[in-house]
Formats: sequence, structure tokens, C-alpha cells
Amino acid sequence: MKRKTAISILSALALAATAGLLVAGPLNPPAGPVTSTYKTLTDVEPRIAINLANTPGDTDSLFKITQPGSYYLTGNVTGVAGKHGIEIAANNVTLDLGGFSMTGVAGSLDGITSTDSTVVDIAVRNGSVRTWGNQGIDFSNGTGVVVESVLVRECAIGIRIGSRARVRLCTASNNSGSGIFLGVSSQVVECIAENNQTNGIFASDGSMIINCVANANTGAGIRTGSNAIIRDCVAQENTSHGVVVFANSVVKGVVSSGNGVGASTGAGIWVTNNGNRLEDNLCNGNDRGIDVDGFQNIIIRNTCSANALNWTFVGGNHFGPIIDRTAVAAPPTVNGNSATEALGSTHPNANFTH
Repeated sequence: MKRKTAISILSALALAATAGLLVAGPLNPPAGPVTSTYKTLTDVEPRIAINLANTPGDTDSLFKITQPGSYYLTGNVTGVAGKHGIEIAANNVTLDLGGFSMTGVAGSLDGITSTDSTVVDIAVRNGSVRTWGNQGIDFSNGTGVVVESVLVRECAIGIRIGSRARVRLCTASNNSGSGIFLGVSSQVVECIAENNQTNGIFASDGSMIINCVANANTGAGIRTGSNAIIRDCVAQENTSHGVVVFANSVVKGVVSSGNGVGASTGAGIWVTNNGNRLEDNLCNGNDRGIDVDGFQNIIIRNTCSANALNWTFVGGNHFGPIIDRTAVAAPPTVNGNSATEALGSTHPNANFTH
């Protein structure tokens, strides 16, 4: 019995050794020098870290980017009086804040900026910028700047960018000027502007403001120039107007409520010029619901309720019938598969007061 046990153990060891040979690979290495298979630090992180060695500052900046490339923060940044946080003086730069915070101090300048009036194609992402003495992010003369997923608060203007800008998934709050201020042909998408001391969001001619919230700003919640689109936004409890639109623009799917009530100066939607289209908007509890002071505007399928003055249009505009349901007895309860019409109109472009 002992002999059989010993033979079994030797057989198992032989099999294990054979298996080891099978997976070990060739015994003779290939010709040529032996090279490492490990990745270098540059391979692992090809971007450039923001620090004094890579991006030394100058007389008015803590850090300065002077070459195109992809850069990233490695920690929080605290400002210094008389200096910008990060100055970008090159085109084609991407800056990842890495979730870190850039915090200004009394007398500091802009958080992130460019003093080059020709800078183009800059992207800033993923972090927070707060309490800078001037702008939080300022590329007012830049073109094609993108700012995404950044929180900016307690600066002068939160985010200020020139033409062809795109701001997405950002929050601008408690700034002493506007929250977000953009040049022509820009986009603001899925942003929040709240408690700013002038306009929440301002975008110049040819811009789009989509899926945004602008609440409790001292000026207007949202304001645009001409040839703009404002769609699927909320503007609430702004001291002035909820939405202000100039000419040849579309305002659709906006909820605007509680604007201008204390100051008795604000409309849910205020149209200041000609050729606009207002469609499918809801204005409740404002000083004025929809106020149209221009001509040749189209106003259809809107609803106003509980405004001090629900509708006010100058002559020369085109609108669907305005159906007053405020004094109509409450429709009966619906509980089943069908009910009669209770709107008082089946006109496809009717506006309603209720």
C-alpha cells in the first residue's frame, strides 16, 4: 500500500512539472536586445500636469499655459492677490480640473482666463472655480471655447466667453454680475444659473439656450439677442423678467413663474422686438404673463395663469385665440375611459388663460 501511495505522489509531481513546462514558453529567447514591457509615466499619463515646473506663472498669473496640449490639475489651487489662477496663452488647449477646486482670494483676478484676444479652441472641464476677484472663467475674446461640468460661484461674472462658445452641464451661482455671458453663435445646454446679481444667462445673436434653469437672479433669468432659440427651460422668481427675447427668435416649452412680482416690473416672457415665435409656454404668477412690444410676432398654444396681467400685446401681432377659463365652473371629475372636452376650444393654436 505504501509503495502504491509513493508511486501516485511521484506521478502527480511529474504531471505538475510537465504542465509547468507547457505554460512556461520557449526556453530560447528571441534574438536581439532585451526590452522592457513596462509602460513609462508618459505612456500612463500623456497629459501635462499644471505645476511650477511645467506651467510656470508670470507677473499676473500663478500658472501659464503657453503651448497646445492637454493639461490637468493635480490638486486644489488657491489664488493670490493681483494674479489670475491659470492663464492660457495658446490655441488648442484642453484643461481638466480633475474635480479639484480653484479658490480665489481678495484682490485676485480671473480664475481661468486668456489675455490673448485671438485664442481659439479651448476646453475647460470637471471642477469648481469660486471667489475670484474678477471673472471665474473669462475667454471674452476667445472663439470656440467649451466649458463643461464646472461649478462657478461668487465671482464677478461666472462664465464669460466670446463667439461660438458652448457651455454644458455647468452651474453659475451667487456671482456679482451675470452667471453665464456668451458671445454670438453660442450654446448653453443643461445649465443652472441661480442667485446672480444681473442676468442668469445671457447669449448674443444666433445662440441656443436648451434645457436650462435660471432662478432667483436680480436681472432677467434668460436673455438673448436676435435669431436665437430658447427651448425647454425654467425661469423662476427672477427680480426682473423670466425670459427676454429680441428679434427673429423662437421661445418654446418654457416655464416662467414668479418673476418681477416684488418689483412689479417683470414679465414671464418679454418680447422686445419683431418676428419672434412663442409656442407652448407656461407663464404663472408673474407681474405680467406674456408681454409683446414688437410687431409681426406669432403667439400660439401658450398658457397664462395668476399673473397680475396675463397678456399684453401691441398691435400688429398674430396669435391664436385667447380662451379665458378663469370664470368657468370646474369641470366634472373624470374617472373612466372617456370625457367631453373641457378647454372651451378645439382650435389647434389656441392660447389659454386659467
